[in-house]
Amino acid sequence: MPTSGSLVAFAALSFALIVVPGPSVMFVVGRAVALGRRAALLTVAGNAAGVYVQVLLVAVGLGAVVERSVAAFTIVKLFGAAYLVWLGVQAIRRRRHLAAASEPAGAGRTGRSVFRDGLVVGLANPKAIVFFAAILPQYVDRGGAPAPLQMAFLGVVFVAIALLSDGAWGLAAGTARNWFSGSPRRLERLGLAGGCTMIGLGIHLAVSGRSD
Repeated sequence: MPTSGSLVAFAALSFALIVVPGPSVMFVVGRAVALGRRAALLTVAGNAAGVYVQVLLVAVGLGAVVERSVAAFTIVKLFGAAYLVWLGVQAIRRRRHLAAASEPAGAGRTGRSVFRDGLVVGLANPKAIVFFAAILPQYVDRGGAPAPLQMAFLGVVFVAIALLSDGAWGLAAGTARNWFSGSPRRLERLGLAGGCTMIGLGIHLAVSGRSD
């Protein structure tokens, strides 16, 4: 396993990156606004699962392909952007049903489909896999356990912090949605805002470039 010093340093870096609201937080908030707290938490879980799959890909070496290949990075980026835009459009189309939908039903969405959406978005975030490919090896103890095992363990730390932070954002946004439920018109506008947020995230992802 990584040394205690490396583990603490990585946890601190992960916390600093995760706690500041970014695209993943905005995605979770958009889902909470559109579908409620339960859907937000399922989205958080799905997104975290997708991110951890990226960690495992980096651990076995596949992450370097996306990190070094402009074509691979662009393909993953555009797929993720298109999926976010599609989710946003669906949220806008269904906004009139929000007031009538119970939170467990999630405006007609099953828990499995909501989790899957979060999983796909987590998997299709090319900047995350580039981040992991660049950062994880720096915290590996060369004299310790095999590097893939150490990176997988560091990924668990990252995902655990993300689950707590993003989950808190999702619960807060879902609670605000419940407060808005007293007014169907306001809830409809809130659903529109959530859909527009996801479309905006998709467009931002599509036009953004690599950090390098």
